[in-house]
Amino acid sequence: MTALSLDFTGLAAQAAQLAAGEVTSAELIAAALGRAHASQSTLNAFKHLRDDDALAEAAEADRRLHAGDRAPLLGVPIAIKDDVDLTGVPTAFGCSGDFPCATADAPAVALLREAGAVIIGKTNTPELGQWPFTEGPAFGVTRNPWHPGHTPGGSSGGSAAAVASGVVAAALGSDGAGSVRIPAAWTGLVGVKTQRGRIPTGDELFHGLTVLGPLARTVEDAALLLDAAAGTPGVFRTAAVREPGKLRIGLSTRIPFTATRTRLDPVVETAVRRLAESFAGLGHEIVEVEPDYRLIGLTFLPRSLAGVRDWTLRVPDRAGLDPRTRGNAGHGRLLAGPALRLARALEPGLHRRIGSVFGRVDVLLTPTTATPPPPIGTFDGLSSWETDQAMIAACPYAWPWNVLGWPAVNVPAGQTADGLPLGAQLLGPSHAEERLISLAAQLEEVERWPDRHPAASW
Repeated sequence: MTALSLDFTGLAAQAAQLAAGEVTSAELIAAALGRAHASQSTLNAFKHLRDDDALAEAAEADRRLHAGDRAPLLGVPIAIKDDVDLTGVPTAFGCSGDFPCATADAPAVALLREAGAVIIGKTNTPELGQWPFTEGPAFGVTRNPWHPGHTPGGSSGGSAAAVASGVVAAALGSDGAGSVRIPAAWTGLVGVKTQRGRIPTGDELFHGLTVLGPLARTVEDAALLLDAAAGTPGVFRTAAVREPGKLRIGLSTRIPFTATRTRLDPVVETAVRRLAESFAGLGHEIVEVEPDYRLIGLTFLPRSLAGVRDWTLRVPDRAGLDPRTRGNAGHGRLLAGPALRLARALEPGLHRRIGSVFGRVDVLLTPTTATPPPPIGTFDGLSSWETDQAMIAACPYAWPWNVLGWPAVNVPAGQTADGLPLGAQLLGPSHAEERLISLAAQLEEVERWPDRHPAASW
């Protein structure tokens, strides 16, 4: 079995092939590692690859499969982002320096292992997940499989590149301001920003902004990985094959207030409105609405910047950090007191005010990003303020749902004339993942985005 013969086979399909004895875990893992190494010089998706350990775990998975064990992901290769602990591997979170190896698995990793998944490696992310591009001095540049001259997004850019290129069928990312949804949009994937607390993280990440979530090429695969990482066997995979019923979908394109100059690219707006028409063709009612965001951004900054400050305290050599990171950490130190407490205290009021839109609609449909994926190097040499301006101009839509802690799903929305992927997000109220997953799966049946994938040019 050659490495290329397994390209773009889904997570659920691989699990079924393993259970049926049509393929071995050793073959799957060897193929995934082969693709990872072959793509590394071009895409640079991985920070660490676990060749020996992953092959040993594959051999154990084959023994368990032969004995009749049918754990849901037994023997299937996946990848995880380098911000969660994996025993024996450093957790550098995009930073330079000599980090110690983790001595225990993160709670989500332990659940993935319990489900039988074989983690082939950890994927690249920008420093402390701060930016919607995956570039940095610690690892270089991670590139978009659809067009290596463009970013796959961030901060889960390595996970997105690994999945979109067919190295693995699904990967775990994290989302603190769109960091799952943005790279999913820019690489043509399904990306789930989970309900806060859905997937265990141990500590609260970035003061409640950041959650873990899956990236995959199909809704079913994303749901299967979500079930494994959340310890909810079958709950979300069942939702992926269940009809959502007729829903009232609110179309929203207005950008939340950011105090910066932002503009929705017409090609993105056209793509999102086309998806609205697809939903209408499926029998859903489409209405234009605008959530009452007001100045929600004022509650985001203390939490995000204090989170950067928290993470820098774990870095062995802070002098090696990007000056923008050190600046953000300094601001976070100033905001970590009363401003942070006030930001958290305002959250229930935001739930009531912004959540009132769900008295009128069942789901919101919005752009995931305001622009197509930028070229590699777009953010090079910018000051912290200039980086923030450019970042917000490209990605102003995702972060409010991190403040609220509510679920969202990016779905592919087509491509630009140059073949660059675009995305739209389905937003729901608290604990609405099942509804969003069912709706996304229904859309996938007519949009057929799993049939589209980049050429394995590497």
